[in-house]
Amino acid sequence: MARISVFGIGYVGVVSAACLARDGHDVCAVDLDPGKVAAINEGRSPIVEKGLDTLLREVVASGKLRATTEADAAVRETDASFVCVGTPSAADGSVGLVYVKDVCASIGRAIAAKGAFHSVIMRSTIVPGTMLGTCIPILEEASGLTAGDGFGVGYFPEFLRESTAIEDYDDPGLIVYGALDDRTAALLDELNGHLPCEAHCVDLSTAEMVKYTSNAWRAMKISFANEIGNVAKANGLDGQLVMRLLCSDDKVAMSPHFLRPGFAFGGSCLPKDVRALRALAAARDTETPVLDAILASNDAQIRRAEDLVRKSGGRSVGFVGISFKSGTDDLRESPLADLAARLIGAGTDVRVYDPYVSEGFRENADAAGRGNTVVPDLDSRMATDIDDLIEGSDMILVGNSYEEARGPLMDARNRMPMVDLTRLDGTLLSDGRYVGICW
Repeated sequence: MARISVFGIGYVGVVSAACLARDGHDVCAVDLDPGKVAAINEGRSPIVEKGLDTLLREVVASGKLRATTEADAAVRETDASFVCVGTPSAADGSVGLVYVKDVCASIGRAIAAKGAFHSVIMRSTIVPGTMLGTCIPILEEASGLTAGDGFGVGYFPEFLRESTAIEDYDDPGLIVYGALDDRTAALLDELNGHLPCEAHCVDLSTAEMVKYTSNAWRAMKISFANEIGNVAKANGLDGQLVMRLLCSDDKVAMSPHFLRPGFAFGGSCLPKDVRALRALAAARDTETPVLDAILASNDAQIRRAEDLVRKSGGRSVGFVGISFKSGTDDLRESPLADLAARLIGAGTDVRVYDPYVSEGFRENADAAGRGNTVVPDLDSRMATDIDDLIEGSDMILVGNSYEEARGPLMDARNRMPMVDLTRLDGTLLSDGRYVGICW
């Protein structure tokens, strides 16, 4: 079993740390935020994710997981460090590397003081060439050592989906990583050897590119399905039926998961990674007309939903869901949050039912939503009961699906205006007061 330090107690970091500890490794989570460190050491999750609270309690109680703010001690007491810090978009749309650079410098200095071989494995999403052109030079300068000889280097992208992250960790659809040296490659082989998926060991830059390709492909599929849904509805057809039939062809090696017409995509990965890939291509004088169209199409889908709400005539709108998808409290680049902010700015009264965001506010008001500042006064707009939301609204916008809300919403659809962005029931079509965005 390995000794691993995980830098960054965000979404990827806390899930990775908990799962590694569960698998028997000794794990130390590292973060500058003392609140997150305290939460981990108390066996509490700093994020809302299915099954994570129970898992954290177990691995902390067993002594397999602890957290600290001390980077030097974490490096000294482990064999490898996973870097899981955020890479938000820079002002020009390129990948933001402020946190990555800071952590690489910190780990490099700690390796110099340690005086023993240590592997640095990046999990943060970074564009091709970042490991070779940015991370390794910083690590070498800070440590005074040569990468691949004095210390190990790897890039190991994650493909975890929020709300199913633990299941995705245990049953991944893709495992790919790059390593500069044999010792780091052997460690990554060991960590992934028990998983039911072939592991692909490639060069660092290829591993970086696979991550961006995956996210851009998912983003493009969503936008493509939405455009088909829009065209289908304009011709009196059911867009979801069209795409469902297309996806029944199992010979095209294409997952149907994202090919479901509905609302815009969002979250902490797809929007920023499409921007970063475009910026990378522009820096190489390479045109990307399809990638350029993805974000424009995505924004057009938000405007389309806004127009549907305005046509309903409702002055008080009840949002069912505000996070970027059901099952998480994450509002980073949530299209529903964007839509709510636009409506509020135009004078519409907006109230929100989202059990996961409500839980986030209850557990940690300072961190609730991880992006909750987009919607003005979001905390005061939250409704904890779906019936109260319905009764207090002129119209309902269904953005996310929650099982407990389905019955009351189905009952309400015939007596009040409703705009459905996710489809309450596969048999529903736009009719009278009920309007589906693509069906």
